[in-house]
Amino acid sequence: MDAQLKEWIGRIHDAAKAGQQLRIRGGGSKDFYGLPSAGDILDTTSWRGIVSYEPTELVVVARAGTPLAELEATLREKGQCLPFEPPHFGGGATVGGMVAAGLSGPRRSAVGAVRDYVLGVKMLDGNGELLAFGGQVMKNVAGYDVPRLMAGSLGTLGLMTELSLKVLPLPPAGMTLRFAMSETDALKKLNAWGGQPLPIAASVWHDGALTLRLAGAVAAVRAARQALGGEEVADAGAFWQSIREQTHPYFAGEKVSATPLWRLSVASVAPPICCSGPTLIEWGGALRWLRGDQGAEQVRNLAASAGGHATLFRGEAALKTAAGVFQPLSPVLAKIHRNLKQAFDPAGVFNRGRMYPEF
Repeated sequence: MDAQLKEWIGRIHDAAKAGQQLRIRGGGSKDFYGLPSAGDILDTTSWRGIVSYEPTELVVVARAGTPLAELEATLREKGQCLPFEPPHFGGGATVGGMVAAGLSGPRRSAVGAVRDYVLGVKMLDGNGELLAFGGQVMKNVAGYDVPRLMAGSLGTLGLMTELSLKVLPLPPAGMTLRFAMSETDALKKLNAWGGQPLPIAASVWHDGALTLRLAGAVAAVRAARQALGGEEVADAGAFWQSIREQTHPYFAGEKVSATPLWRLSVASVAPPICCSGPTLIEWGGALRWLRGDQGAEQVRNLAASAGGHATLFRGEAALKTAAGVFQPLSPVLAKIHRNLKQAFDPAGVFNRGRMYPEF
């Protein structure tokens, strides 16, 4: 066994015996996400490197501390990508952090989420045991789907050491179109277009403008361009990067960053959500970003009325502690979370309280 793994196992054993906690951390680019967690840092960045990559099989295996930028560059050389466009939120983003956060970018509504591309995982549990789940082939669906479970768990269930990921070819053609229209009209159009065979890869509505990203076969993109109309956007790459990395003016700036940012996952057909602050809409209407000082209960009630739930994506630590970051759990879901934590991390060693205070 590698010396690094032995060191981690020793630290896990010591922490469990002493009733102490460890805070799993990669590059720290997503430290803002979730509740603050206590404990000594367990840094994964030294555990890096691509273990195997078979472009013809559309599968890559990488260690958890591998820089996300390094992995994406390797895939790009072979004309492939992580199609869900995971945000980096900083230069230190790692593959393990990408899966632990479970965040997807603008193309999520068209291609699926992070969890849909995690084929296998190797991890250390709270007992210091090295476990392996899933595999390196897309057809492996036997047993409990632990790899998908790890996506979005924020390190609360174990220390991921190695991940097998499905990748896809880069789209052969792409184009971005922009339309001037109201929020109500944009939602109607997005839902109507969503039922048609159009190569819509991403969408954003903000401040009276709907921006559409087309991606796919050359003929399909050309035909969609003629059918939809709109104005072609010249510097489209920079725009979509600003949405993915939240450097767009809606997200960035000192004044903006001081205001709580809510992430609402709702039914795409839901009408405009009335709130006191500005709105940005993605994923064909299924993701609504809200900025404003309205209370957590009000925002979560708005999300529930639209068939979804709300997450306090960015905000001051005091607000996160008081309001909670994620949607409050029903008794049934709380029991499932508690049982999972007990099964994978019985001593509560890893990232305790990062998602919910009690586990």
